Amino acid sequence: MIHLAQKDISHTFGKFIVTAMGVGMLLGIVLIMIGVYRGLIVDATNLLDDVNADIWVVQENTLGPFAESSRIHEDLKNTLKAIEGIDKAEAITFQNIQLYTNSKPIRVEAVGFDPFGDIDPINPLHLIKGRTLNRAHYEVVVSAETGLNLHDHIDIGRDSYTIVGITQKTVSSGGDPLIYMSLKDAQQLQFSYSNATIRNDRDRGAVSNPDLHIVNAIIGTIKTGYNNNIISDNIARWKHLSVYTNNEQKEILTKNVVEKSSKQIGLFTIILVIVSTIIIGLIIYTMTLEKIKEISIMKLIGIPDGVIIKMIVQETVLLGFFAFIFGNIFSHLTYDKFPKRVILEAPDALTLFGVILIASVIASFVGVAKVVHADPTVAIGG
Repeated sequence: MIHLAQKDISHTFGKFIVTAMGVGMLLGIVLIMIGVYRGLIVDATNLLDDVNADIWVVQENTLGPFAESSRIHEDLKNTLKAIEGIDKAEAITFQNIQLYTNSKPIRVEAVGFDPFGDIDPINPLHLIKGRTLNRAHYEVVVSAETGLNLHDHIDIGRDSYTIVGITQKTVSSGGDPLIYMSLKDAQQLQFSYSNATIRNDRDRGAVSNPDLHIVNAIIGTIKTGYNNNIISDNIARWKHLSVYTNNEQKEILTKNVVEKSSKQIGLFTIILVIVSTIIIGLIIYTMTLEKIKEISIMKLIGIPDGVIIKMIVQETVLLGFFAFIFGNIFSHLTYDKFPKRVILEAPDALTLFGVILIASVIASFVGVAKVVHADPTVAIGG
């Protein structure tokens, strides 16, 4: 059997490889887009997984600190500890702040917690340098993504803080690096007024006396044998608060916070796959036009259309296969250069491979149509 596709590709091997590399870069971008979506989901649930609380208690009629503004009194944690079934309860705050360093401003999300509290998992995980917090004031643990170093001093609000620990790949649902500080420092930073505001309020006859014992959420753990949903319903009914289990909070994050971003990434991915299919089809059509005379000669000497069509389809599938290989190489060489987390998974790559093979076969129909309608007399006409 004559391997026509192999002979034809070897005749223009350089051009074929360059073409496959070009299409492969486009497929590599598709893989990276899928990886961005995977990273988006991991980033959204990263902090929730680290805290590992059973319930989240927040302001009534709000979705919690990740989706909406929530403010409740800190001493509520003591009330929750007295409820049957509650094992531990701790207050926690979240706020976006801008750090100003010598090089450039850095947007981060600050997590405030009691370093001497009952729930140890609040303390930052994934430490790669230094230690966790063990003082009530003026210490922070920062993510390595901030570019800051151990023992650096940074100014936040009115005070200067020492970096005592470095974590890795700890970011907020929006992809901003996390910093951890004590609850007292976080409350002072989030709920106190600036000196200028206090002076201005005094001049206006107002009293500036902010309540600093406010937090964004109370997290709790449930004793073994108790039902999380029943305890959540009881707290919400009697304390006029909104209570979510950890799974419900994850659902809020993935559906309410990152849903639009994930849909946008998915739409871009679909568009890129369609564009890749069109490009492969145009390439095959061009390649078919370039050898239309040879195809006419093959038809003239009696080679069946089926054999020629098989050659076109094989060339298209091989082009898609090599493009996928180059796309994988390109994506793995570049994914860690992106500012947000990109996660490349083998099942995604295999799914894309199947899609590209199907797309290649569909794209080959453009060349097949040209073969079917090729006139053998073109070979005689020169």
